[in-house]
Amino acid sequence: MERVSGFKAKMWGPSIIGFGTYHYKYESGHEGDAPMIGFSPRKAAISLYVFTGLTDHEKFLNDFGKFKMGKACIYIKKLSDIDKKKLETIIKASIKYLKQKYGK
Repeated sequence: MERVSGFKAKMWGPSIIGFGTYHYKYESGHEGDAPMIGFSPRKAAISLYVFTGLTDHEKFLNDFGKFKMGKACIYIKKLSDIDKKKLETIIKASIKYLKQKYGK
């Protein structure tokens, strides 16, 4: 993720390893900082925080491999279950989108 994103790894709380950062602000007034991409090695699965949830980006999940989806989180059992080249494409698309939407 460091190589593809160009950002150094940073801990976000006790269990999320994030790369890059952006500042968001919702219409409700809620705002904060979040990693552009990240992952968390959890007991049940590895959580990949790399997906925007955009309909336009769903095509990247075709033939991605064995995974489950949350709202914008991809859950995998092991890295060998997915296509790593497609993961790189998802990471790049997500970072591009976040930079366009939130700047930097």
